[in-house]
Amino acid sequence: MSRYAVDPEARSLLVSWATGAGDTALVVVSLPDGVADRDVLRLANALTFLSKAAWRTYTHPASGSADLEVNGEGWRRDMARQAFAKVLAAIENPYLHGSAQTLHFYRVVEEAAHRAGRALHAVGSGELTRRVVDDVRAELDAVEQAERGDLRGRGRQAVVLTRADASPLQVAAADAALRDNVFGDGRLFTEVEPTAAAIAAARWLYAAATVTAEVWGGDPDQVLVESDNIEALPHETPTFVLERLVDGESPQDVVLGLVAEARDIADGVIPNLTRLLEQIDEANSRTDILFEVDGENVHAHVIPHRLTPLDPLRPARDLLEDLLRGVRGCYLLFDEYAYSAVVAERAGTDRDDDRPIDDDDVDDEQHHEIHQKVFAEFVRRVREAAGEYPGISF
Repeated sequence: MSRYAVDPEARSLLVSWATGAGDTALVVVSLPDGVADRDVLRLANALTFLSKAAWRTYTHPASGSADLEVNGEGWRRDMARQAFAKVLAAIENPYLHGSAQTLHFYRVVEEAAHRAGRALHAVGSGELTRRVVDDVRAELDAVEQAERGDLRGRGRQAVVLTRADASPLQVAAADAALRDNVFGDGRLFTEVEPTAAAIAAARWLYAAATVTAEVWGGDPDQVLVESDNIEALPHETPTFVLERLVDGESPQDVVLGLVAEARDIADGVIPNLTRLLEQIDEANSRTDILFEVDGENVHAHVIPHRLTPLDPLRPARDLLEDLLRGVRGCYLLFDEYAYSAVVAERAGTDRDDDRPIDDDDVDDEQHHEIHQKVFAEFVRRVREAAGEYPGISF
């Protein structure tokens, strides 16, 4: 969302928004002489609240809810989105009766517009109102632009938001970026909406795990657990994703499900109380068995201590980061075993098992050359595997 602020020295109203690589700011309007500081601060606060309400319709679209019945969650979200049509008129001609801190309108977007209008009315400047209306129009246009999957300009602030759904255009953009660089790069964090990027990253992680499992000789969903023995990795979440993908779930279903649970928790809702109670019962049962062996602290180790593996304040981006680390973890294991195979081949050694062999006879130049060859082979095979496993339906 955009944030509004007052520059007391320059006497101007500012607006800023995130881009994924720092914030952008611009001057909305110079403030008229004689306006009280408390009035313009109240205006800035009201406009920030309006922006937050408007962008919530993007992060919480009606399509992200299965309940579209009248008064259901999806219905309420759709009503909030339809309120965009009334925002500009409400700012120019707000409802002036009653306390500005009391919600008078059922739809938060509409009420936020009336709050901004009341704050402008208190200042009493026609020019200020016109400039603010122009800026709010640009903000609403940015939300609509992001809904279409176009994150240019002001719509770019969507790259730091977690959406309950994903634009096919954004998933395709993330997929193209990962084909260019299977480990991911800055484009996934500054040009692509993170939920869509996580869906594409889940597909590429599955491809990387499949390729690595072939070289290692284990199962794809255990690749990152094994890689953690080479280098410490946050392997729990990407392993959970791999387990579900191996079971046949789609990247969309896995990612959107994880994100939805984390967003519910951020909103103060327990997403699946029945499952949580079952986990607690199972932990208590295990405790009864393990107490005799491991002592009194065992309960703390087996009881569920997190409702979600993701950061509820930034779930999609947190998931994306873990999935990309997972791709790197696949490469670590692939490199260890493929490197040993190349060394053995050059040495004419017959290998009876998958154990890495000693490379003391390889000089630094050969060492670098072999690792480069293994890296190129990993990238080639992952791209090939991703092509064979689309995993994404548009």
